[in-house]
Amino acid sequence: MVEIEDAPPSSAAGGRALSPKNALLNKYEVGKILGCGAFAKVYHARNIATGQSVAIKVINKSRLKNSATLTNNIKREISIMSKLRHPHIVKLFEVLATRTKIFIVLEFVKGGELYSKVAKSRFGEDLSRKIFQELISAVSFCHARGVYHRDLKPENLLLDENGVLKVSDFGLSALADQVRLDGLLHTFCGTPHYVAPEVLAKKGYDGAKFDVWSCGVVLFVLSAGYLPFNDPNLMNLYRKIYNGVYRCPKWMSPDLKRFVSRLLDKDPNTRITIDEIKQDPWFGKGYKEVKFEEIEDLTGVVKEEERKLVDLNAFDIISFSSGLDLSGLFDKKFSSVDDVERLTVEGPPEKVIKKVEEVVKAENGSVRMRKMKDCGVELEGQNGDFVVRLEVYRLTENLVVVEVKRKCGDAVLFGGLWKDKIRPVILQQPEVEVAGCCN
Repeated sequence: MVEIEDAPPSSAAGGRALSPKNALLNKYEVGKILGCGAFAKVYHARNIATGQSVAIKVINKSRLKNSATLTNNIKREISIMSKLRHPHIVKLFEVLATRTKIFIVLEFVKGGELYSKVAKSRFGEDLSRKIFQELISAVSFCHARGVYHRDLKPENLLLDENGVLKVSDFGLSALADQVRLDGLLHTFCGTPHYVAPEVLAKKGYDGAKFDVWSCGVVLFVLSAGYLPFNDPNLMNLYRKIYNGVYRCPKWMSPDLKRFVSRLLDKDPNTRITIDEIKQDPWFGKGYKEVKFEEIEDLTGVVKEEERKLVDLNAFDIISFSSGLDLSGLFDKKFSSVDDVERLTVEGPPEKVIKKVEEVVKAENGSVRMRKMKDCGVELEGQNGDFVVRLEVYRLTENLVVVEVKRKCGDAVLFGGLWKDKIRPVILQQPEVEVAGCCN
């Protein structure tokens, strides 16, 4: 396996992909670098099996060791993005890892950041409306699921090759369960020019109203071509935001100015809500609500009879590690077959269970199998020599996690059955080790 940073310079600079032989985890050809952040690099890559372009965010594990905040942000981002499926939100495909790095595989949005487009020239009112409608569609979807982005800005909004908006970077997002007893969030966060005035007051704020304010700043930037609140002195900037001091350009239509004033209302109690935004005449021109059924169709949602399967998102994988410590997740520490092994494989859960069934049948009665309520089975050796539970959790649309636990009995007897017969049959493609001890 090749570490991405060790790739030849031409791969990053010239855009030539690595050969499949040296591809990341035998799955992705990694090409040019798309961007760098304080703790991660993002690369363009291609899925070898499907040819699909993806973006891979690469996080060096060593950068997480001394930062609980950064670690929590990454956990939160993975957890949230794994649950959000919407045509205007960047899709998370899977999370992979080596001993030293974490790889977050995301939808590749070819057009790049909205910021780079609006920095060249302000948008016309119709285009600004269309992009803002897509933004509100995504934000409304998030709020309905208890997710507040808290860092909406053109740098975190991407456009695909057709000019369709995609919201990205949920690292500063909050969940509804983070709200305190007063019904408010209290963490100071966001980007200075886009932060809501009530956040500056440090008395608690409503996450949904914070996002509406940020959306208002984004709309202003799209239409005006500059920030509504700006000052080289940070304290002066915050003073302008807190007092709601801004001026609309003369080319803004009266309806747009009125609408912006409702978005940038410094009083969160009277600021326009998402539902009211959708009823506004300026916003509503040509707007078509994305229906929930349409979203489900886009994501390849499972059939009704499959809904009983246990879903497992990437955050749950992290939770498998002792103390929720990321370092424990990606270090390969094996003990004995007495404990547990977890690995990820491609394919639906039912297919994994069927393969196990076939192996058991071939044992001619020496192993008995009982199906469990959820997607799993219990295997018992002849005369009760061992009892093992095998459960399958859905990770993404195409990946599952197989967890094998020995409940009791002879570890050696089951170890041979697992290592020599069941495991090889389950793994049709190279697996990605998640955590475990059977080897």
